[in-house]
Amino acid sequence: MSKLKDSSPDKNDQPLLDAYSQTIVNVVGRASASVVNIRITKANMPQPVNAAQPFGAGSGFAIAEQGFILTNHHVIHQHKELMVTLPSGKMLRPTVIGADAATDLAVLKIDDNSLPPLSFADSDKLQPGQIAIAIGNPLGFQHTVTAGVVSALGRSLRSQSGRMIDGIIQTDAALNPGSSGGPLMDSAGHVIGVNTAIIRQAQGICFAVSGNMAKYISGILMRDGKIRRAWLGITGQTIRLQPEMVKTHALKQNAAVYVSAINQVPAIDNSHLRKGDLLVALDGQPIASIDDLHKALTQETIGKPLTATLLRNNQLILQKLVPAEM
Repeated sequence: MSKLKDSSPDKNDQPLLDAYSQTIVNVVGRASASVVNIRITKANMPQPVNAAQPFGAGSGFAIAEQGFILTNHHVIHQHKELMVTLPSGKMLRPTVIGADAATDLAVLKIDDNSLPPLSFADSDKLQPGQIAIAIGNPLGFQHTVTAGVVSALGRSLRSQSGRMIDGIIQTDAALNPGSSGGPLMDSAGHVIGVNTAIIRQAQGICFAVSGNMAKYISGILMRDGKIRRAWLGITGQTIRLQPEMVKTHALKQNAAVYVSAINQVPAIDNSHLRKGDLLVALDGQPIASIDDLHKALTQETIGKPLTATLLRNNQLILQKLVPAEM
């Protein structure tokens, strides 16, 4: 009779496994006190048969000491009533400070200052293969933790509003209904993204809005309550530039925005753009990522002619673009 091979970890691997486990434990210990459950009653949600509470659920996390909570726009969209449950079990009705369908982000405020705010990492420095830890409340189970890696960067995802969200982080850290709005964290316990979507037909394909975008948008929502932004009518993604290309054209950055689709919108003059163009600057400001492009297209640029620096067929060209309000 053949002897079955022992499948237990090699003794030499045990320190690595222990270190990996301890990393996750440390992150959870640091972040769990900041993550909340959001219960939603939607205005158009029918009363289910034999169910006493027709609720939906999502997650959120503290981003400022004054009771500000970040979550997804689609979590609270068309809500009739919201209820936030703190880690202590305390339940509070939040105020919606602002929401932005274009990035699937929303900021709530509760009358409680006890939640420690989480800090953001620089998500532009992420690399595929880094540890990614998701914390949320899937299916109503509070503080569920899953771990995986950053699978890919610079993805585009269509939001429930029909708009494309660019600069998305793909991860294999498992997400489920109710995880939306929770933090995606690095090994140091900093937020690298906001969990937003899964592909139900696949395993290990989940998405998060980048941490840099979430930090930028949430700051404006806390201050102004809404986002007024310009739009160039394009869909794009961040790509790395070949070193030879950077050197040849004396570029200030090693990445740009790849124009993957162009939408013909009457109020926008983007007729000079071509699919496949690389947008490297706007009015002289380097554009090294989708986040850079969003930050450049402020409300002040609505209707204003802008000079776009493009790489097309390995040649630098300048084109005039006029954005409109999104």
